[in-house]
Amino acid sequence: MKRQLTAAAALAAALVCVAGTSATASEPDHWTASGTSYTDTLGGGQGLATRADGSVLYRGLLDIPLDLRVKGWNHVGDPDVASGYTFDAYQGADTATAKLYSVTTPAGKRYDYTHPLDAGEKVNNSFASVSPDGQWLVSGEWGDQDRLQVFPAPLLNSATSPTGGTLAQAGQITLDKPVRDIQGCDFVGPARLVCASDDASGTLFPQSRPLLQVDLPHALDGRPVTGTVTSLFGLPQQSVCKGNFEAEGVDYDPGTGTLRAEVIPPSVCAVATTVYTYHRQ
Repeated sequence: MKRQLTAAAALAAALVCVAGTSATASEPDHWTASGTSYTDTLGGGQGLATRADGSVLYRGLLDIPLDLRVKGWNHVGDPDVASGYTFDAYQGADTATAKLYSVTTPAGKRYDYTHPLDAGEKVNNSFASVSPDGQWLVSGEWGDQDRLQVFPAPLLNSATSPTGGTLAQAGQITLDKPVRDIQGCDFVGPARLVCASDDASGTLFPQSRPLLQVDLPHALDGRPVTGTVTSLFGLPQQSVCKGNFEAEGVDYDPGTGTLRAEVIPPSVCAVATTVYTYHRQ
């Protein structure tokens, strides 16, 4: 009888533990501001990503390769780096019928993947974020959205061509509440992303230009999932210049636990983008 009671008690404890894990899985992270730096806006104001050696890669309008610019790709989004490969998101004119993702290998070879727009898809290509397992590429559109797009990660996912080509969507992330003007997202865990919103209205979330947390029920596997959206805090809007700020890219460095978010200040101060850094409490 004593052994049965002990086993029952162990089972009950295990159930409590599992229930507790489930209940807290989507609790928001708490981030503490840890520093401020600056980067040239034209050379780094669109986004940033951490390389394996800890250095930071920046992207700005000056970083669009000439051959892509000639083809009409006039905007580069928030990039990502995974397994030494650099992922960039490009968009063209408002009349474009496709968007472009390029991947640069550790050896410096670039491969381009074109995604023809699906029905109802916006031309915007705000960011590229690769899942921690390297298999899935998450991206997003401008305006009011109830989803994030998911693609097989070019080169890293064996379902993609090793030499570039056409890239089709996989199962998307449907969001449980709408978001607006997402400029960048990055994974801070296998099933958790942090996204920077340029929405200053305060109508969807209490904060102006909020940093959002998106929790997934499990790591991406190419099938549709629903993400739970939580607003963490409003990004700082501090400058000697007056006017409208713009939230831009976001990056998480798992090696140091550093979260970075970019904000472009108004007016003439826009020549330099502010990079705010945070660490989990």
